[in-house]
Amino acid sequence: MLIEGYNSGPLVAGEPLVDRPGFWSNHLWGPCCRDAGAKPEWFGDDGADVDAMSDLLMDPERWPVFRMPVEGGYEAVVVYRNLVGDYGVDYMFTHPSWSSAQQIASWDGDLHGDTLMWRELIRIVDSPSSIAEGIEDPGARLLLLLPLLTEHALSDEAVATLTAALIAVGASQDTAPPLHSTCLSTQPGARGMTPRGARPSVVAQALLALP
Repeated sequence: MLIEGYNSGPLVAGEPLVDRPGFWSNHLWGPCCRDAGAKPEWFGDDGADVDAMSDLLMDPERWPVFRMPVEGGYEAVVVYRNLVGDYGVDYMFTHPSWSSAQQIASWDGDLHGDTLMWRELIRIVDSPSSIAEGIEDPGARLLLLLPLLTEHALSDEAVATLTAALIAVGASQDTAPPLHSTCLSTQPGARGMTPRGARPSVVAQALLALP
């Protein structure tokens, strides 16, 4: 697999992993929920599944890539950067007219770079393109990009959307509400990270301008 302008390692398609036990515990637990006391069991997983998935996601010989095609030729991409001694998760956008991918953020224990407001995030989630390979399910798209969310005080409608996504990937009716609360309470804005402010990034501006 090739991402123009991102030649850091052996990239492989990671999309099939999102439906396997242990994936969401790994993806959300680190950047979103660990410090708030969430446990893998909240996602409906057991320890063996979580450990097995962790080995797959952090394999230095195979860097999973999760692609989310968006209307207008854009693509949101999440890459597990499995450099030995420099593990992290990179978030970027691509477009056929760009000479290289635009990396907007990375997570390596802390989140660095741009974040997304809810309206930007949901615009990406709800604008899938079926003409390119990648993840189209809105819930999976939302949770893949959730670590970038800068808002922690969401509307009731947004909270309901997030809760439904968590239930769809394995959280129970009982664990989903405390799970989304802990995820939101540890987002960059809630942790004191300086947000971008009200002006969307160049990428977000382009996405919000889509018809």
